Amino acid sequence: MLMFSPRLSFPMGSPGRSLTIFTNPDVYNTTTLLLSDNEDTLFVGARDAVLSIDVSQTDAMTMKKKLDWSPSEKDLADCSMKGKMKVDCHNFVRVLQVLNSTHMYACGTFAFSPRCIYINSKTFSMATGTSGKPEEGRGRCPYDPYQKNTAITVDGELYTGTVADYRGTRPVISRHLSEGSHVDLKLDDTLGWLEDPTFISSAYVPTEEKVYFFFSEIGKEYDFIDKFTVSRVAQVCTSDVGGQRTLQKRWTTFAKAQLLCQADQELPYNILQDIVTLPPPEGASEDETLFYGIFSSQWQVNLGRSAVCAFSLKDIKKVFTGRYKVLNRDTLKWTTRVQEQMANPGECGLHNASDNTLRFVKDNFLTDKSVPPVNQGLTLVSPDKSYSNIAAQRVRGARGRKYTVLYLLTESGYLQKTVLLENGAHIIEEIQVFQQPQPVKNLLISASKGAVLVGSSEGVISVPVSNCSYYWSCAECILARDPFCGWDPVRKLCTNINTHDHLVQDVDEGNVSTQCTSVNPRSRSGQSRTTTSEVVSVSLNEVVHLRCPEASRLAKRHWERLNSQLSPKIYIQTDDSSLSFVVTPSTLGHYLCQAVENGYTQTLVVYHVKQKSSPTIIPATPNRPHSTPSTEAGSKPPVSTTRLTTPTQTEPRPKPEEVNPTVTLKDSPMSTTRKSRNFTRFSRMGKENSQMTEPGENLKQADKPTYFQELVVVSVLLALCISALLMIAFNRFRHLCHSRTVPQTSSRRDAEKGGSATPQERESLRGHSPRSEKRNGQSPNGQSRNGQAHNGKSPITLSNSVLNSSNGHLPNTPMH
Repeated sequence: MLMFSPRLSFPMGSPGRSLTIFTNPDVYNTTTLLLSDNEDTLFVGARDAVLSIDVSQTDAMTMKKKLDWSPSEKDLADCSMKGKMKVDCHNFVRVLQVLNSTHMYACGTFAFSPRCIYINSKTFSMATGTSGKPEEGRGRCPYDPYQKNTAITVDGELYTGTVADYRGTRPVISRHLSEGSHVDLKLDDTLGWLEDPTFISSAYVPTEEKVYFFFSEIGKEYDFIDKFTVSRVAQVCTSDVGGQRTLQKRWTTFAKAQLLCQADQELPYNILQDIVTLPPPEGASEDETLFYGIFSSQWQVNLGRSAVCAFSLKDIKKVFTGRYKVLNRDTLKWTTRVQEQMANPGECGLHNASDNTLRFVKDNFLTDKSVPPVNQGLTLVSPDKSYSNIAAQRVRGARGRKYTVLYLLTESGYLQKTVLLENGAHIIEEIQVFQQPQPVKNLLISASKGAVLVGSSEGVISVPVSNCSYYWSCAECILARDPFCGWDPVRKLCTNINTHDHLVQDVDEGNVSTQCTSVNPRSRSGQSRTTTSEVVSVSLNEVVHLRCPEASRLAKRHWERLNSQLSPKIYIQTDDSSLSFVVTPSTLGHYLCQAVENGYTQTLVVYHVKQKSSPTIIPATPNRPHSTPSTEAGSKPPVSTTRLTTPTQTEPRPKPEEVNPTVTLKDSPMSTTRKSRNFTRFSRMGKENSQMTEPGENLKQADKPTYFQELVVVSVLLALCISALLMIAFNRFRHLCHSRTVPQTSSRRDAEKGGSATPQERESLRGHSPRSEKRNGQSPNGQSRNGQAHNGKSPITLSNSVLNSSNGHLPNTPMH
């Protein structure tokens, strides 16, 4: 399976990729595009209008004129009466073609009643036909704005593939505006020549005098599968005028074949989404004409994928000149033709044939063989995106090399630029052109202006085909493998290949070593573009998270240390190529993140992880990340710390927006703050004391931290702890000694015994006897010797320890 991913991706609004967008508040559904011959004017078929836009400048699109073409109120009312939604009853222009040197031809849905008009190319004004009124558009334009169709003009005649009824059940391939001996032709509705088709595109090949139609339909020949969709290519001759009796005003040259987009031993991609014609190189045969198509699949195994297949005109012609199947009208079964061949179906000039011959070609219009893809395989397969539209062009690279570039629009709104090489496709870049998926009708290339024009429901977007100035070094310019870009060794910049012939380019191989002679290529400004270098100041036992920038999606990133291996037991490398580890004396030093792409290795960033030079005692604040204020609002912070309360319990890693985007370097007396972009740091609780290696030291020199300051701090803390313990012990001893000489409260039992005292004794216990107050040593203010205050509100109880004092007992206290 040939799956490819874009090398670079530019989201909407990215400064690395410019877009030009045309919008107008009064213009909607700008989906049908037509370029003028000189490619200075873009004609746009929109809703209720046809626009003329100036695209002569590559960086601007300006509307020159607007031609209003709206249904009347009566038309809108009639459309609503038919049960259609009002928003669908507008006039959606679905056909816009150059008719001749003076006029264009436009057709619109016109409130589910198709109409067509002529437009004067010089005055850009509406012109009517011979009847003086807009012409009926039935069979030229669909009724429903969501119905797909195709149209092309050849020598003033309009060839269309659409539906010819209101319900959309009568598909038709027809010719209109015929003049002279030509008459308008269409398919016979009763012959089953088409089976519920979805028309995609059409192309005219002058040397063959044929118009080719591309569509998908139900493959009735596969009767063993219910509603199996197949992709088709059908042909009609421009010289066809129908039969004289049989097939009057009907095609006599109609034939169709299956387009097979399939890899070996796999189910086919059977539903055609879009197809584009790539003319042959200058001077080559018409047989070299290629048709690049986008295919999806109705099989679950390929759901969500799209394949690109190419078909050559040579192979298509070969299939149409081969054998045909025949349809049994009685059983409606297809079989390979075995009866005598009376004519070659699809051959031009059968309008004068006999009735028997015309009846033969009428029943033999499906080829026996399918058209195989070029190189018998898929050009590419998208791994996870569905393509909706395609454009192609041939590009002349350095030294005259020719390349084919495809522009693939995804349903999610990205335009992918792809170059086709001998060893496969290379997706150079993808550019987001829509925020939300948009209905897209046209994808045009303006080769002279170097832009891809995308018509959507909300506006027209112009995307430059080249973006050479984005690549600032020779290596980047060569690795891009963009046929539009080359490295100028004199001016030291990557520039467009059309401006100079001496540019260095290697689209086929992308070999940097053979194309770039300078080891350190200079940037566009003329200064050396060096590797990003960051200094990370950390403490021991911190968890450091180093980020590695992405060089491209095709580059493989890895980490290296000088003279050391990154053991998976110590280092963790995440899916985004970040590196995480715990800081120890052995993990200090330099770390290099390198990218390898197409055999070329470049260092993206160098980190110097060093230990902090000054001790800092941080109070224990569990579950609180340590951070400093951000130095830049809205920036993606590269540094943060999270401290651990215990060696076995870690705090959750802070989110990037909570992380400090600065690093303080303390390798000099004056601290400096440096903005960092590519690393995140997480720390543990501990002392931030270490020796730092000076910036001028050799990369291979190991950092040698000492622990003298840590020893001093620990000694001071130990002394403080011992002093605190001695003070506590001394106070406890003093309290015990004092308690032996001071009266204390008695037990509850003694208090209960005191309840039998006489009133005089109770009065003495309450402290109302002056003599007892003096005897007990109570001061006049009511304060006792042991510091207890007697306020008279509660009785005083005496313990047994007081009764056993030197006095033996207290006065007025009964003895037991």
